[in-house]
Amino acid sequence: MAYPDDLLSTGEHVVIHQHPHWKTLLVPVLALVVAVGGGAYLAVQVSDFGWASIAWLVLAAIVVVLVTWLTLAPVVRWRTTHFIVTSERVMYRIGVFKRTGLDIPLGRINSVRFEHTLLDRILGCGTLIIESASDEPLEFDDIGRVEKVHSLLYREINDNPADDHRTEDRVTDGRA
Repeated sequence: MAYPDDLLSTGEHVVIHQHPHWKTLLVPVLALVVAVGGGAYLAVQVSDFGWASIAWLVLAAIVVVLVTWLTLAPVVRWRTTHFIVTSERVMYRIGVFKRTGLDIPLGRINSVRFEHTLLDRILGCGTLIIESASDEPLEFDDIGRVEKVHSLLYREINDNPADDHRTEDRVTDGRA
């Protein structure tokens, strides 16, 4: 089974499964370009010196550390972050070595709203804010197509058959 299918209960299905928006990768890609470009520039500058081979090794080590720290780690973190809406809950998983998970049953959600700046609107992402029955509002940043996710989540909450009024629950005088 593929992730998150192995986490689902019987009868539960995935409505939305996404990673954070690609805009979170802009700074890591910029860091990659700057680190490699800066390392190459400095390598050319020290090429005329007698100790150039030592400088190249030091520069290569520094570039490898910077690329690993500023590019590779954020890309792995992005890839291992999951925002999932199922027919029964909202799931959020983040982390590589220290994994953190959050599940919110749809029945416990009081309200769902979204926010996005002008740049977020241009890029097609935003922040989804979920208020549940007992917790402070939870903010999920960089959700792609946040308005669509908002409306789908709202629809899942309100189309939940467990929330519908059953005829046997009605009072005899016709009130719901």
